[in-house]
Amino acid sequence: MIRSMALFALAALLEIGGAWLIWQGVREHRGYLWIGTGVVALGLYGFVATLQPDANFGRILAAYGGVFVAGSLAWGMIADGYRPDRYDVVGALICLAGVGVIMYAPRT
Repeated sequence: MIRSMALFALAALLEIGGAWLIWQGVREHRGYLWIGTGVVALGLYGFVATLQPDANFGRILAAYGGVFVAGSLAWGMIADGYRPDRYDVVGALICLAGVGVIMYAPRT
């Protein structure tokens, strides 16, 4: 479970960070180096997802969606000074609860 959570965190760092770098390169006119670095990070995200111990692609990506939601809000707070409101926080917590159910519920 710890390995899985660490992989989700790394995937979020790569995907959200990569998208943010592309955003900065295009929207903030920071240039092609930012864009290219973002593209590489997004590519690495795709590989990290394959390292999850569960072999079900749909389950991994569905669960990761909740990590992405919460991680995106956290990234916005750290990188852009975004202040989520209580509905953002509640929504992120609901998404993380979904991650727990999808990935870590006992199965037979």
